[in-house]
Amino acid sequence: MYNNFFQLVQSPFEISPDPSLFYATPQHQEALAGLYYGIKAAKGFMVLTGEVGTGKTLVVRCLQELLDKNRVTYAYVFNPRLSSQQFLSYVAEDLGLSPHPTTKSDLLIGLSRLLIERHRRGAMTMLVVEEAQHLTPVVLEEIRLLTNLETARGKLLQILLVGQPELQERLDTPALRQLKQRVALWFRLQVFSENESSEYVRCRLKLAGDQRGGIFTAAALERVYHYSQGTPRLINTLCDNAMMSAFALRTDRVTPELVEEAASDLCLNRTNGNGHSAAAEARWAASEQTDEEEVASFAAVLKEREPETHGHPELDSPEKKESQ
Repeated sequence: MYNNFFQLVQSPFEISPDPSLFYATPQHQEALAGLYYGIKAAKGFMVLTGEVGTGKTLVVRCLQELLDKNRVTYAYVFNPRLSSQQFLSYVAEDLGLSPHPTTKSDLLIGLSRLLIERHRRGAMTMLVVEEAQHLTPVVLEEIRLLTNLETARGKLLQILLVGQPELQERLDTPALRQLKQRVALWFRLQVFSENESSEYVRCRLKLAGDQRGGIFTAAALERVYHYSQGTPRLINTLCDNAMMSAFALRTDRVTPELVEEAASDLCLNRTNGNGHSAAAEARWAASEQTDEEEVASFAAVLKEREPETHGHPELDSPEKKESQ
């Protein structure tokens, strides 16, 4: 709506993760480079955690753009509230397994054959699970067993769990210690500092086509950090609303008053009993309660599980070693 008025070529503060507007802080660069290396080196199991709105999904989207799409096939699970059977069926469907098996044993056999065949062709397969803090212990155990699909030189399936800090608490439980031990790489994203927040706003505007600079005054940027507490998603929402107000007033500068107005409209200008901005408390906490029936089912799975088969015989075609 305001792009032409501010002489921009695209919206700078869209909520949806857009790799073209990626602001590479050192921590985001480290996560992106590390995950890219982990996948190319077939490390197998990786974790990316961070608070709500810190850019986890954007890092994943940038990672997908870096990888050769002709050689990497993705299964992308964005709703983890599934049973183990539903989870495996979803992954098989997303990877293009055909015909689609109906029984769990056939699903596992089909997935194994599909991954081996792709590996022989020199292709890679990746499983990304968003909101992984909501995964049940039973599904997490299925994911652990999927990491057993490997050759002597690397894993056949690259798995990336993406979630909030509650995911670490879940993996710290004794029942999931085997899964945690298999994590090859773990990256944690933090909120921005005040300086990073200001640079983030300037960077997004420049990438969106801002030639002049200075759309946000220094005082306005201070207000943005105050109410967002350095959370990228909240920065986007605040800046977008403030720029719409500036457009409505036909002023080419965003002032602190406009940021204050946007914060008020978004209910971010309230303070809690500790005197902190409500923005600092804007988190969607995951439920800590676990269904008793689910726990009993998980215990039964572990008890009745037969000894695992670790890996597959070495395949005919050699793997290409990647180095960084």
